[in-house]
Amino acid sequence: MNRQNLPVILSALLVVLLLIAYFLKDNLNELISEKMQESAGTEIVLTGQQWVDSLFNYAHNGKDFEYTLMQFKSTGCNVCKQMEPEIEQIKNDASHKVNVAVLNVMNPNSQNMMRYFGISAVPTHLILDNNGKEIFRKYGFISAEELGMHYKK
Repeated sequence: MNRQNLPVILSALLVVLLLIAYFLKDNLNELISEKMQESAGTEIVLTGQQWVDSLFNYAHNGKDFEYTLMQFKSTGCNVCKQMEPEIEQIKNDASHKVNVAVLNVMNPNSQNMMRYFGISAVPTHLILDNNGKEIFRKYGFISAEELGMHYKK
C-alpha cells in the first residue's frame, strides 16, 4: 500500500463510521437508556415511581389531565431552544388536557429522574398516559403536531 493513499483511506473509513453512527443513533440511544435504567438503584427506582405517581398518575391523584409531556432539556442545547415554540404550542392547546413538565438536566434535582427514565441525551420527550405510564419516547427535535399524534386520539 502506498503511504500517499493512507490519509484518503483513513478519511473514507472515518466518513463511513460517522454515517453508520448517524443512522444507528436512535438504536444506540435506546440501548444506553435501557442500561441506565437497569443500573439505577432501588432507591432511585422507588423515588422515581413515587414522584411519577404523585404528580402524573391522574387516575390516582384526581388532577384533570389526560396525558403528560415530559421534556428533558439542557440550557445550552440548540435543539432544546428550537423546541421551545413547539412546547409552548402544546401548553397553549386547550383542546387536549396535557400537562407539560420540562426538566433541565443541569439541575441536580433532575438527576435521579434522568436515571429513572434512562435519559441519555437531550432533548428527550416522553408522553405518559393518565396512569403515569410511558407510552412514547423520542430523542431530538419533534414538532408539536407530531407529538400531538401520540396523545390526540
